[in-house]
Amino acid sequence: MLLPLPSAGQVSPADTANGLTLEQCIAFALKHAPALAQSRLDEEIAGRDVKASLAGWYPQISARYNVQRNLQLPVSFVPDFSDLSSERRIPVTFGVTNNSNALFQADQVLYSNEVWQASRASRFVRLQSRQNVQATRINTVVTVSKAYYDVLVTQAQLQILDEAILRLEKQLKDAYSQFESGTVDETDYQRATIALGNARSDRRRVAEAVGPKKTLLKELMGDASEGEMRLAFDARRMAEDRWVDTLQRASYANRIEYQLLQTQKALQQLTVNYHQWNFLPTLSAFVNYNLVYQSQSFRQLYDQSFPTSVVGLSATVPLFQGGRRVHNLRKAQLLDRRLDVELDNARQRIRTEYEQALGNYKSALTEWNTVQTNAALAEKVYRTTKLQYDEGIKTYLELIVAETDLRTTQLNYYNALYQVLSGKLDLQRAQGTVSVQ
Repeated sequence: MLLPLPSAGQVSPADTANGLTLEQCIAFALKHAPALAQSRLDEEIAGRDVKASLAGWYPQISARYNVQRNLQLPVSFVPDFSDLSSERRIPVTFGVTNNSNALFQADQVLYSNEVWQASRASRFVRLQSRQNVQATRINTVVTVSKAYYDVLVTQAQLQILDEAILRLEKQLKDAYSQFESGTVDETDYQRATIALGNARSDRRRVAEAVGPKKTLLKELMGDASEGEMRLAFDARRMAEDRWVDTLQRASYANRIEYQLLQTQKALQQLTVNYHQWNFLPTLSAFVNYNLVYQSQSFRQLYDQSFPTSVVGLSATVPLFQGGRRVHNLRKAQLLDRRLDVELDNARQRIRTEYEQALGNYKSALTEWNTVQTNAALAEKVYRTTKLQYDEGIKTYLELIVAETDLRTTQLNYYNALYQVLSGKLDLQRAQGTVSVQ
């Protein structure tokens, strides 16, 4: 009798063949859940944005080609060199009809406040994207676990109703036999018929809820298969999973939502610094090589080139922008102060969530313990009443009442167990201790 007890809570290959465990569902969801796939893509997109921003430190090389035909050449007025004392100006046409050039240029940023800002913010942007993935993983674990327990509880209630229907069918046969023999009137038979009809109606309602709940679980897991999902049901394992350390207080540092706000705060402080130092000049070096082709005849345009090349430094200083820099700086400072308020609100919200989750968990655990005791008493009362009914001591009405109490307490037991398990997950999320490994 003692040998099966130690192995009841373990999952062996034979057990997993009979259905998916919670650990298997979570592991599958952490690989295939649509929300996680989107968050991982967002992380890759953020990484590409960072690399694109940091590309400004590398040389920017460009090429430009141009060909044109002057329909009318420009005219300039030059002095009359035959009579330098005269103020007369002679119109002279400059240039040629056909022009073409190929310009190759390389620019290297030496200092840019914008690129420097991107360099300082890059690690926080990457950290923020990783934290978003972590937040999605935590939410996936919690939602999949709740959906998993919901399906198991519904299936357990279905088994309870099946057992109740078998009992009521036997009672109906016994009542009908007694009615046929004239031992009792038709009232017991009619009551048995009503009780059996109610139980079958409850079973149909519960059975119809199993399919949608499994569909929801598959959706949360990212399971796109059309096959039937089977879950490993272990009532003892579910009852053992109800425990959580209620002495562990909520830690702000463990909450991913608070970590995200701290990262946003760091990014906003960098934005403030960016606007504060936005008056600094942008320095860059450049070099270009320009191949110029000119000819009166288009056929001979590329027979000879007249190249030019330039190397130099460039500095751009914002002198006056209509107060834009000041307004942007004030806005960044206001957003920074707003994040301070949001961090204070987050700490208060975390404390509130923890207290509510702890209270709900303790209340659900107390309710479960009460219902568990009632279920055991109801089963004992039913067995005693059934024996007394068979001996003719109790009436059939008393047997029906005992049967109804037994079925109700058994159904309430699993409802209460689900509330405990759900409350445990909410408490772990409030504590910041949800495992996503």
